[in-house]
Amino acid sequence: MMEAVPIIDKSQLLHPSFRVAKRPFPITPSLLRVFEQLGGHLLAFYRATNKLYLDSVKGHAPSWVCDYLDMGKPESVVEYGRMNRFRQSLPGIIRPDLILTETGLIATELDSVPGGIGLTQKQNQLYINEPLIGGANGMRDGFARMIRSVTDVPRPILAIVVSEESSDYRDEMEFLAERLNEIGLITFVIAPEEIIFTEEGLWVNNNAERVRIDILYRFFELFDLKNIPKSELILYAAKKKQVILTPPPKAQLEEKLLFALFHHPMLKSFWLRVLGEETVLFLNNFFPRTWILDPRPLPPHAVIPDLFVGETPVSNFLDLGKISQKERHFVIKPSGFSEMAWGSRGVLIGHDLSEEDFQRGLENGLNCFSTTPHILQKFHHGRRVETAYRDSVTNQSVKMEGRVRLSPYYFVERENPILGGILATICPLDKKLIHGMTDAVMAPCMIGE
Repeated sequence: MMEAVPIIDKSQLLHPSFRVAKRPFPITPSLLRVFEQLGGHLLAFYRATNKLYLDSVKGHAPSWVCDYLDMGKPESVVEYGRMNRFRQSLPGIIRPDLILTETGLIATELDSVPGGIGLTQKQNQLYINEPLIGGANGMRDGFARMIRSVTDVPRPILAIVVSEESSDYRDEMEFLAERLNEIGLITFVIAPEEIIFTEEGLWVNNNAERVRIDILYRFFELFDLKNIPKSELILYAAKKKQVILTPPPKAQLEEKLLFALFHHPMLKSFWLRVLGEETVLFLNNFFPRTWILDPRPLPPHAVIPDLFVGETPVSNFLDLGKISQKERHFVIKPSGFSEMAWGSRGVLIGHDLSEEDFQRGLENGLNCFSTTPHILQKFHHGRRVETAYRDSVTNQSVKMEGRVRLSPYYFVERENPILGGILATICPLDKKLIHGMTDAVMAPCMIGE
């Protein structure tokens, strides 16, 4: 039976292209404790990955690590990622995308330039009487603390720079900026071409007054730099310490192949030494088995670690093209530095493809290795969940079964990752990929059973 629910104007949610949940998605107290622990482990992983990359550059770790992470990137991007200016800089926001399975949570990726911040803040305000994770203003306050923690300026000026590629998120960033201005963090949302450059720094027009930018929040992807007006001036000002740039221009920290490095047997001792056994065991349960689609041949006695067809180890990725549909529980996707590497673009689900299409996907991933590395990842089925949304025509509550992706937002304040909120995306059971679509129900998370 359908039940009448209060009207929520979709325009209030900034993104009208999804279904509006009747209530926030419930997270059990025991699962919430896992989320509260996860942030610290992920920050430790970013810190260790940063060290691994720099050690590899200096020859103190295997050289193939930085070779993989620099593959296909312009020399200028590689240079900025290695600069002493950004040597210890890490992303200030950590958002893993996690699939809720029958046995727990599995990460599909880590995002350090995530959308959904303003959207989740807005939704939290719409469900203000519920026991929301992070509270009604957890997203706003977490973002503000993160920004203020990267500078000693008492009243910093923040510019959130949104590229054309990311323009779909401009409305939610403007909403976030309004909330930040309300609590005294002076914030502008601008396109890259609106930045004014002088030898003293970067500026923005505020009516008739020109205001100097102290912190520039980069809401654009590094693969898109060639299409972003004044990107060279932004990076130059950051290099000269005329502006604080966050997240830092470190493309090596934005690769999905980091999961493959975490599981690589040659790096096991590094992770144990730098992360410690507790964090390694914790993350081992979250990071799915992942392999870099590297086309270089192996010697006859070598195999690809932990990759099997039945009980037979695999030595050539193309051998997977011959397996049955039931065995093709793998995902193929670009690793990161590509316009196809976000928003579920370029993702292929093995058991959802014909044998010919799966073979073609493997071949494409291998052929793109030197320009756009791809990964092969173990597919994990999400468990069934139930939600309810408001039908936009009848204003009735409609029940829906689906699978959910949970996206917690951790805001790093002086080495302390704080959980500001969790965004749930529930897609119908017939959808293999879980992402923000018109059939999806999107909602913040609350404490419940």
